[in-house]
Amino acid sequence: MVRSNQTSPVMGFILLGLSAHPKLEKTFFVLILSMYLVVLLGNGVLILVTILDSRLHTPMYFFLGNLSFLDICYTTSSVPLILDSFLTPRKTISFSACAVQMFLSFAMGATECVLLGMMAFDRYAAICNPLRYPEVMSKAAYVPMAAGSWVAGSITAMVQTSLAMRLPFCGDNVINHFTCEILAVLKLACADISVNVISMAVANVIFLGVPVLFISFSYVFILATILRIPSAEGRKKAFSTCSAHLTVVVVFYGTILFMYGKPKSKGPLGADKQDLADKLISLFYGVVTPMVNPVIYSLRNKDVKAAMRHLVFQRQFTR
Repeated sequence: MVRSNQTSPVMGFILLGLSAHPKLEKTFFVLILSMYLVVLLGNGVLILVTILDSRLHTPMYFFLGNLSFLDICYTTSSVPLILDSFLTPRKTISFSACAVQMFLSFAMGATECVLLGMMAFDRYAAICNPLRYPEVMSKAAYVPMAAGSWVAGSITAMVQTSLAMRLPFCGDNVINHFTCEILAVLKLACADISVNVISMAVANVIFLGVPVLFISFSYVFILATILRIPSAEGRKKAFSTCSAHLTVVVVFYGTILFMYGKPKSKGPLGADKQDLADKLISLFYGVVTPMVNPVIYSLRNKDVKAAMRHLVFQRQFTR
């Protein structure tokens, strides 16, 4: 697996994962598998409900269905590989499989950033311009918006993955991560990665910075509009239509800021503990956020809860 010189082709990588902590692997296998099944069930039910219930055939629930499908794709791009690594003594992945996994993970993350921004615009149009909402968010508008999110995420993932996997890799081919995380892979390159760093910085501005600003400005206008509503009941009703989306945004971006914004340990012992903590945080981030999204939308949304009850009642009635 390890190349003897710089001209030998890379056939694959070794994923370090929790190899240094074998006692934790079986425990985390059960835990992550359970959470993954919840992700599949929760998001699968949301997709089914938004398709089968005609009352949910609106832009907001169309975006929600896309978000649920995206969460299933995002977790499926990495969790099966992680679960396999917990049970396999030698955790290897081929070069091509690493590229595919990197692309899918990056594409789903970038797409979710854009999609959350589209959902914020939908809430802005619904609350700030309710009379024009059917015209602004017609099917001819919201379907291309969702499709554009997927296309944009896929394009940036293709660019970043192509730039990363065309680099020469020499010497150590051990990835200190559960998956082919792009930053962990770039550390193994034996060539200048300044182009990769610059392209990732630009991608972060476009797919993290711009959506955050867009969502922030949208909610400033939404909040200002809600505060102008004379009745308390009207304000509560208006805010309830966007509270679930706002909660998902806070969880999504809050976790990213926590992962990449915390201070680094300098001592070797502290560095080892932080390395383990970083891996576990990244692991749970990839599973917890997709798991809580359907919970947030089902608990904080009367329409979704009513549609789920209606679906259950129909199934019982048809038996």
